[in-house]
Amino acid sequence: MTPAWILDILAAIMLMIAAVSAARLVAGRPWEHGSVVLDTDVAHLLMAIAMAGMFTASLATLSNAAWDVIFALMTVWFAVRVVLDAQASGVRALAGGHCAPHLVHSAAMLYMFLAINASGTGMSGMSGMSGGSGSMTLAHPTIAFIFALILAGYSIWDLNSLSVGRYSLGTSRVAVAGVGAAQVPAMAVAEYGSATQPASSSAGPDPRPAADDHAGHRAAGGGAGGARAYLLSPAVTVGCRITMGVAMAFMLIIAI
Repeated sequence: MTPAWILDILAAIMLMIAAVSAARLVAGRPWEHGSVVLDTDVAHLLMAIAMAGMFTASLATLSNAAWDVIFALMTVWFAVRVVLDAQASGVRALAGGHCAPHLVHSAAMLYMFLAINASGTGMSGMSGMSGGSGSMTLAHPTIAFIFALILAGYSIWDLNSLSVGRYSLGTSRVAVAGVGAAQVPAMAVAEYGSATQPASSSAGPDPRPAADDHAGHRAAGGGAGGARAYLLSPAVTVGCRITMGVAMAFMLIIAI
């Protein structure tokens, strides 16, 4: 049995992730011309809201059927992104790429909500977890265990990447029209400090890993404040991704 206070703490952490993701979307000013919408922050926002309700029933929002549709669409979206990343960067996109971890996260969330329905436990998220009952179970537990292992692996990879300084703590700028479509398969830019590349570059595909969670944002007035730059940095998004990956793996393990 999982104590209720642990689940409440995890739910609170998920609400914090949702708040950070929402703040990034606002700070990124996607409504401005030249800005790029951060699809990963939208994904983090939705996942965090869903997981908060799964940990604590009182925070549940949408029905399981609604979440099924949302995470099915997200899984398809990131699956397409992974294919495009693989075309640009090869198989390494599956290991160190931007989209593969989000594909796993989306697929794991879709599995959990589908498995809730299949197990016949109830229709209000994973409310069986709350109150310390620990009675929530998922159908096809082997799939849950596999997802937990993959999530743990990506979390360890991200932690190592943060420790070696792979992800920048500052905002980068991008000239969207000047970046090749093969290098930016959807709404994302490079995970390094600067993402702007000439449109006429003939050097071929960028040998660096595929685009990371930090989408390009046009810096107003030639620069952004330190707090905004930090908020929009790749490291913050990857930190959110690690936190969600660990929480998701924990959720899967205790529900087996």
